[in-house]
Amino acid sequence: MSEDQPDALQPGQLLARGVCRHLRSHDFSCLEEFTPERGRRVDVMALGPKGELWVVECKSSRADFISDRKWDGYLDWCDRYFWAVDGEFPTELLPAETGLIIADAYDAEIVRMAPEEKLAASRRKSLILKFARHAAERLQSHRDPGPRG
Repeated sequence: MSEDQPDALQPGQLLARGVCRHLRSHDFSCLEEFTPERGRRVDVMALGPKGELWVVECKSSRADFISDRKWDGYLDWCDRYFWAVDGEFPTELLPAETGLIIADAYDAEIVRMAPEEKLAASRRKSLILKFARHAAERLQSHRDPGPRG
């Protein structure tokens, strides 16, 4: 299926796609399923034009949210933390001290800006370097899916 056919993607992936499309309109570059450290995988890591780093966790259902006990561990890896959910999601479940994005497969809207907690300079530098390397490796593996060196 082509990338324009959302049927091939899981509900959370559809939300992530809409989030990434929206954040691009704000001059952010996004990586889906980014691992800031071993054992942690964020749905979307977004790098802004001034070096700001946002984490967006996509929740496709109430059960998906309730089963996520690790989200607050991501706060140490970003300047702002957001939830992305669809328009039917019971948003009262989401912590008020986090950002909120309403999304679908094609776009999104930031309805509550997350508070800013700036990363330490050393962590920001290491995350931006990891982000860049990860993006380059994904691009290269897309162009050459052969064995990695």
